[in-house]
Amino acid sequence: SHRARAPSRMTAKALTRALDGDSDSDDASAARATASNDEELLSSLQQIATKLRVSRTQFAEYCRARAEELDDISSDGVTAAVEACERLKTGKDGAFEDVAKGLARTARALEQAKVDAAATANAIESELEGEKKSVVTVTRDEDMDDATLEDAGETTATATAAGAPKTSDFTERAKYIPMRLTPEERKALRLLEAALHVSEYTDVVDVFSYKSKTQRITRQLKEICAIMCGLVVATDYRAGQKLIIDKEFKDNEEFFQYVFEIGRRHKVMNPEKMRTEYGKLVFLLQDSQSPDVQELLDFKLVKPLKTVYTFLKERGGESLLADSLMETATSEIMHEGLPRHEVQKMIKKKERAREVIASKYSSVSLSKEDVLQCLYSVSDNNAYLRFNRDPVDRMLEMLTTHFDPSTPEKGYGLGITMGMGGARLSHNHQRQYTYCAQSMTLWREVLNDMFRLWYLAESDLLCEGNRYSLSNTGQGLNRVQHCPRVGKAMYGVLATCQQKCGGWVGSSVVHLGDHNVPNALVFIDKYSQVSRILNPIVLVIQELPNLAKDPGLKAYIDTQFGSVEACQKTILADFFRHGFDGSGSDNFFDAGSCIDGRLTSAWNWCSKIEKKSYYPVFKLAGFSGFDGGDFRS
Repeated sequence: SHRARAPSRMTAKALTRALDGDSDSDDASAARATASNDEELLSSLQQIATKLRVSRTQFAEYCRARAEELDDISSDGVTAAVEACERLKTGKDGAFEDVAKGLARTARALEQAKVDAAATANAIESELEGEKKSVVTVTRDEDMDDATLEDAGETTATATAAGAPKTSDFTERAKYIPMRLTPEERKALRLLEAALHVSEYTDVVDVFSYKSKTQRITRQLKEICAIMCGLVVATDYRAGQKLIIDKEFKDNEEFFQYVFEIGRRHKVMNPEKMRTEYGKLVFLLQDSQSPDVQELLDFKLVKPLKTVYTFLKERGGESLLADSLMETATSEIMHEGLPRHEVQKMIKKKERAREVIASKYSSVSLSKEDVLQCLYSVSDNNAYLRFNRDPVDRMLEMLTTHFDPSTPEKGYGLGITMGMGGARLSHNHQRQYTYCAQSMTLWREVLNDMFRLWYLAESDLLCEGNRYSLSNTGQGLNRVQHCPRVGKAMYGVLATCQQKCGGWVGSSVVHLGDHNVPNALVFIDKYSQVSRILNPIVLVIQELPNLAKDPGLKAYIDTQFGSVEACQKTILADFFRHGFDGSGSDNFFDAGSCIDGRLTSAWNWCSKIEKKSYYPVFKLAGFSGFDGGDFRS
């Protein structure tokens, strides 16, 4: 046995010497520096090309929008005025004739401007379409070793063609719903969180240095693994002995994969948790997928996410997802406004449905507890949708309830003008109403499909062949990486939304893999903020009638705003105007009306909430910030 362990010991010692010593020759260092410079130059050129293409696309969309606006002005306003003046041209000294001629000239000028704008848009769109056909897209999907990620790509293509999976399609949804953690897995999660909390992984790795990045990554990964092994020993001495006695890190490959997969699964189910640790976790797993690092590390840290569908399929129980009682067994109980006996009745009905399904599908390979765990996991997904998607539904309902789409109410019109109030867009009331409705509809569709998008985002981040470049994006050093899977899925969601809305106001550019949204992790984090923006607004609007029950507060609201309804409209009108005005940056590439720029504008509005006249009302309703968990229960 001593002889059998000798080679691994020698390998470990040799690896330690290689890591601690500076054995690289000057030629090798120069070659690495040259290769690094070439990669940085190539990355910069790719970013410039992407930025130029997106800018041209946005300019074409801008020209198209201006042409439509000019057409509206010409047909609805000026032409009607010309006709009216023609009917009244019998006026004194031919005044009406002069007005008619002037308006006619204006109409011709607008028509010519419309033609010019449309011609410019057509020329740019034709050129861009020609580039699409001529450019050969090189994909690295063939380098993937993980069969699960290949299946995810096929599923994405199907889902993209048909749009996001329907809420009631449990078989499709279950492919992306992670399994709820068991008590044993939660112990491992605490070990992982503790190890990541004390780690300075990104501070050491994501810096410009002449030292070998591969060796820095490997050293940090082994340090984190060593910390986890030490924590296991501290919590369970016998279990720790099995991990470390006469073993190297590669001998515990399954343990490390198990712990890291638990952390990823926990984060998807609880987006508000591990807000610092998850970034370290994803980046270290991303680095561990590099062939150079794997050659030194000699083991893998990544394994497929355990979802409800894969768990059931391994045990032959996937048929339960098609059961007619699944809706009843996993649905959220909406108790608002219902009497207690009705709520109790709904709870008992849900519990009976769970028991029936658990008894019906339990087997030798799938226990009753396993079935219930799967049902709880699907219920967790429904709870996520309730607290993240439903606020968008309420905001859409408030938009349609308090505002007319075509006729602005005096004092509460939604029209914005570029340069006024920080706005970077010019929309009349009708166009801004449509723009807000479409933006929030898109947010709703993204949040409704967030688990699938998150699954695909991790697939992009952890793909072995999908390398990244470290670049200064204007917000510090970030990992810029292509996002083919989540990008394809996002465009599918956008197409579904556009089909529902029957058109689109503003740009339809989705930023992914550029300096605005450098990688899929930033994309996920960006759309995780939607509920944090909208939830406080919804809670304040709903709380206002309760605040008005106090005579003193009612007097304050009436004095400042006129009434409770007027206060609600003031808040909503300001948000729908300046939360969707293209602000938040100094150029149209970083903000404006693109898909991601809409969220940038909303965050910019949030940053100025303290300066609003209605901010005291927010404080009275219990508001303390847009960062989650800031309201009284």
